[in-house]
Amino acid sequence: MPAALVQLQTTIDGPKRARELVRAAVEARLAACGQITGPIESTYWWKDSIDTSVEWLCMFKTRTDLVERLRDFLVENHPYDVPEIVVLEIAGTTDEYGKWIEDEASG
Repeated sequence: MPAALVQLQTTIDGPKRARELVRAAVEARLAACGQITGPIESTYWWKDSIDTSVEWLCMFKTRTDLVERLRDFLVENHPYDVPEIVVLEIAGTTDEYGKWIEDEASG
């Protein structure tokens, strides 16, 4: 299996914005692929109270060496004051899928 692959995820407040964010990141070659799921319901602390909102989860498959650039891109293009940015190591996949991520995420 190819090494140093990750999935980065963020949430956003609507499907249109999710599609725009995913498309822009993939067009910039910062991720080989972006996926959107939702709606999901998030409950969280914000400004000293508990809030609940409907969001869409965006997941990006990329190389570890592109994480910082993808993270910066998402922060810059995200409407939230404090966007969720979570990076998860891809501990295993097929050689073919891993190579595809490596080849297509070339930012």
